[in-house]
Amino acid sequence: MVVLEDINLNVRKNDFLGIIGPNGGGKTTLLKTILGIIKPYKGDIKVMGASPEKGREYIGYVPQYAFFDMKFPITVLEVVLTGRLNRIKYFKNYSKKDRELSEMALKQVEMEKYKNKKIGELSGGERQRVFVARALVSQPQILLLDEPMANVDSPREKEFYELLKKLKEKLTIILVSHDIGIISAYIDKVACVNRKLYFHDSREIRIDDLMAVYGCPVDMIAHGIPHRVLKEHD
Repeated sequence: MVVLEDINLNVRKNDFLGIIGPNGGGKTTLLKTILGIIKPYKGDIKVMGASPEKGREYIGYVPQYAFFDMKFPITVLEVVLTGRLNRIKYFKNYSKKDRELSEMALKQVEMEKYKNKKIGELSGGERQRVFVARALVSQPQILLLDEPMANVDSPREKEFYELLKKLKEKLTIILVSHDIGIISAYIDKVACVNRKLYFHDSREIRIDDLMAVYGCPVDMIAHGIPHRVLKEHD
């Protein structure tokens, strides 16, 4: 079964790209293809000029759901350190540099004061910041996030996206979200995905493109503050 077809997308350095679309439209599949987890039937994907398998070293990835036992006695710092595992040999202890980079990553997401706290004691929004730090500790040039605010209380969303906006000064960010109404104030460009991809290298989405993706009448999104939001739709 073909999930995505006729996809043409170029993402430039320091872009903040939001990927929107209905459930099952192929948003997560697109991210996994960029990561090299899924191989396309045809066509080419280049990450920093290399294949996804080789380009993966330039990417930090925050999946939609990070499964772990909330009762497992692992600290915030230890969670972030696991992001260095692909940089060290198996059965080798973390180095001083690994620990320094982990503490630096926690500082980037404003969570350094929680480093010795158990991960299960944090709120949903705080945990997502820790998972971003885990992605940053490998010092990537691209940050991919798949629905990072799923199951997180709304009051924390704005703070989280403000954080991403700051990180965007040094990173290229690709963010999958179902809530265009919130992310529209922060992203630079938009890709609407529903089997096909409609790319918007501007700060507005045309009504006809949104109707083509969602298959129902919607309001136009104008990026920035204030901004208009999508109507509810099936």
